[in-house]
Amino acid sequence: MQRILAIAGLTWKAALRFKFFLVIAVLLLLAVVGLPLVIQDDGTARGFTQIILTYTLSVTACLLGLSTLWLSCGTLARDIEECQVQVVATKPIARWQIWIGKWLGIVSLNAVLLLLAGACIYGLLQWRATKLPPAEQKILREQVLVARGSAREASDLEQIKSDADKIYQARLDQNSQMHELSNADKELVRNQILQQVMADYQLVPPGYTRTWQVDLSSVENYVRDQPLQLRIKFDSADHLATGTFVGEWQVGDQNGSNVWQSPPMSLAPETFHEFEIPPNLVGKNGKLTIIFGNINNTALLFPLDDGMEVLYPEGGFALNFARGLGIILCWLALLAALGLAAASFLSFPVATFFSLAMLVMVFSSGAIAETVASGSVAVGNEEKGVAGHSSADMILIPLFKVILTVVHFTTGISPIDLLSVGRAISWGDLATAFIHIVLFMGGIFIVIGIALFNRRELATAQGNQ
Repeated sequence: MQRILAIAGLTWKAALRFKFFLVIAVLLLLAVVGLPLVIQDDGTARGFTQIILTYTLSVTACLLGLSTLWLSCGTLARDIEECQVQVVATKPIARWQIWIGKWLGIVSLNAVLLLLAGACIYGLLQWRATKLPPAEQKILREQVLVARGSAREASDLEQIKSDADKIYQARLDQNSQMHELSNADKELVRNQILQQVMADYQLVPPGYTRTWQVDLSSVENYVRDQPLQLRIKFDSADHLATGTFVGEWQVGDQNGSNVWQSPPMSLAPETFHEFEIPPNLVGKNGKLTIIFGNINNTALLFPLDDGMEVLYPEGGFALNFARGLGIILCWLALLAALGLAAASFLSFPVATFFSLAMLVMVFSSGAIAETVASGSVAVGNEEKGVAGHSSADMILIPLFKVILTVVHFTTGISPIDLLSVGRAISWGDLATAFIHIVLFMGGIFIVIGIALFNRRELATAQGNQ
């Protein structure tokens, strides 16, 4: 361990000698302090959060991510190309210790820079929050600067898939021409049926009600004597309809007397709304019953995944913010392992290009997901029910599915998004992120990088210049 820490110390000295630490620290301070001064918020809690928290954290993560890739590629590739690593390799130290030492040095460097940026963001949040109007400060303290847990109704997805499969099978039995369709066209028909069945579960026709049963028995200690928030989102079935829609809410134990009735609420579609409900509305069975009455002339659709959530206080913001920074540090540790693995067998420019290409692929996961959902890299005509076809589908679609699995495995928890809406980041979330990102994915790059570094001929590096 002493040898590994010695290499980590040399990595720190190199970063300080080339002014890397100082430059990144100054850029972070300019981004954290300067960005809120350049981009003024609109005086609301939401606008304040967007500028002070979301933008600054995003810029911090992006800046540290790019600098991590550059430093991790350069610190090893440059040492090999300039024959500096040969001096270290002749000492009684294994190559894997050199590799791990450099990785620890970069990770510890990022930890200090992230701590510096995080402290500035937290202090700026607390200071600027006092300048908001009292009503907006109340919203900020209740909806952002807090750690709120989330509970939803039990998922109906399995039942929806079962119903869709039955309809699809019935159509196959009734229409012999469907057997002649290609696999891509059959998959398109299956997806269309699934979307239709899903719409039926989400639909609230005019004059009808929709009931949710949210189980809060496992968080009874958090919700007792505490006001809760409902976070809702809906869409209009008539896309030509504009403006707001009126709805009535009834929350509480329908078999008892403790029921809260809302006045008619005028809400806009395709956006999230949050409103507070009184405490102690949970029934004896631990479930909170929520009923929505649609008193419009248009049907409304509540998405299954984010149409209805119950939010409850779970902790304070400071510790929640620290756990969010911990997840960002896990991402930076993975990028450091990626850059070092690339530099173990590539020159500095090529290793940097390779690492950035991998990063771009992660940012393009949305487009890749759409391609996988369509079943082809070629563009089809969904309105006419014609799927796209390409000879490369047999290779690219399975490859894209693997890429999506890896991306979702490492980015399943987004700390910036959660902090921006006051969601709780638990210790379990942080542990899961550490296991998935650092131990598993980072471990793969570490093993590959060390194996490549052990096989590399260091003595011939100077002759290859």
